[in-house]
Amino acid sequence: MTEGETGAAGGAGAGHASAAGGTPGTGRPPVGSLAHRVPDLGALELLLAVARLGSLGAAAREVGITQPAASSRVRSMERQLGVALVDRSPRGSRLTDAGALVTDWARRVVEAAEAFDAGAQALRDRRDSRLRVAASMTIAEYLLPGWLLALRAQRPDTAVSLLAGNSTAVAERLLTGEADLGFVEGLTVPAGLDSAVVAHDRLIVVTAPGHPWARRRAPLSAAELSTTPLILREKGSGTRQVLDAALGGLARPLIELSSTTAVKAAAVGGAGPSVLSELVVREELAVRRLVAVPVADVSLTRDLRAVWPTGHRPTGPARDLLTLTRT
Repeated sequence: MTEGETGAAGGAGAGHASAAGGTPGTGRPPVGSLAHRVPDLGALELLLAVARLGSLGAAAREVGITQPAASSRVRSMERQLGVALVDRSPRGSRLTDAGALVTDWARRVVEAAEAFDAGAQALRDRRDSRLRVAASMTIAEYLLPGWLLALRAQRPDTAVSLLAGNSTAVAERLLTGEADLGFVEGLTVPAGLDSAVVAHDRLIVVTAPGHPWARRRAPLSAAELSTTPLILREKGSGTRQVLDAALGGLARPLIELSSTTAVKAAAVGGAGPSVLSELVVREELAVRRLVAVPVADVSLTRDLRAVWPTGHRPTGPARDLLTLTRT
């Protein structure tokens, strides 16, 4: 940069400051936030490269920009700071006295930014080293194992813990920070959570082959289903919520159990009819350990959802697991 160019840069800086509300005639930038008064990291890295390589063109290549873009960035820094930083000549580029001083400060800023970046990476590594999943029983037992195996292939170093419970318990664990991602199967999204549908499911009425319903030809009516004692999941479970809503009130419990597997075992053992997810009883229906009983005019379909605290979209392993549920 020639002496005339240096003066022009300095004059431009002074004019810029005055136009923007700085002190007239001083060449000082206006008072404002640091973001407006301090060059960005890219500009500082370019200045350090010029100091090290002695060439604006070589510095431009190192930081991955064109030489005209590098020249423009240097001029912008000079206007912003109100001083000339680089002298250019046929023999190369050298720092002015002010440029050498600014470069020393720039080096400290870049080193601090590198420490900041390393700290942020350490936080990401710590976050990515574990994943806590809370899921309602049907999803935990019949869908999550496959999803977690796929996640293991992508993230072999991530330790996963699974907390199984009903949909109410899943919501509580997410809201208290005990889980990073949850899965529920009720009709509604618990308060305080955002959600995404990851699968669809249907509840069916099942009974052991020896039960009278196993031999009937006509579908059950909603009234028959609502007045017959059933083997049910506990209140708070997604399965129970869907059934109660479909019947327009509370289903009558013959037995209430807190495990989907326990409900299925009781039905297979002939304790009475039950209402369970198609996912849960697929194998038992295939070998006729259980029989599906048709029902008329009762909607027992539901969405299965991933859930997380409102405003906190899943990141890291939780985000990857959420993506896998949709593939």
